[in-house]
Amino acid sequence: MNDSKATPVVRAAVSFTRMDRGTVADYALLDELAKPYIAKTGERALAYLENLKGGFPGYQVDRYEHSLQTATRALRAGECEEIVVAALLHDIGDDLAPENHAEVGAGVLRPYVAKHTYWMVLHHGLFQGYYYFDKIGGDANAREQHRGHPAYGMTVRFCADYDQLSFDPVYDTLSIDAFVPMVERVFARKPWGEHTARDWPNGA
Repeated sequence: MNDSKATPVVRAAVSFTRMDRGTVADYALLDELAKPYIAKTGERALAYLENLKGGFPGYQVDRYEHSLQTATRALRAGECEEIVVAALLHDIGDDLAPENHAEVGAGVLRPYVAKHTYWMVLHHGLFQGYYYFDKIGGDANAREQHRGHPAYGMTVRFCADYDQLSFDPVYDTLSIDAFVPMVERVFARKPWGEHTARDWPNGA
């Protein structure tokens, strides 16, 4: 019988217990160790999207189906891959932050997309209100405060043609498998790379 204890796994770690005492070597180590973790951001986003299943009762589809349907409509309309991925993930914050979900979705996408793609996702909740704010005592024309912004028309179209239509239980929605490669390609971009300095996504 072998009574020897298993050798503990030694993980690389920094020397400090408070950040102001970290060294250049410590932060270089953290940067190196973070790379494979950051590279899996798209994978984690897809896993988190699963949390939308069953959320927000009362609609004819749940938020997961709504997300797939929005992305399906964008894809079939010929939108570029970045916009399709934005359509898929635009409501990803609904599970954790239903009162400011657009900020969450936009924040997840920001290091990987163009400025106007980010703006569209950030403001889509307000623009979506055009279709129902007046029915809950709000201002359906609240989006007008942003008229004149270069991405205004893009966001109007996103909501009109994809987002607000995508609560249809009989629509021929594509499965998540159709979008996984697109998500992987967008999140394979270097975070905060040159794509984030562009106003418009390539192919838009």
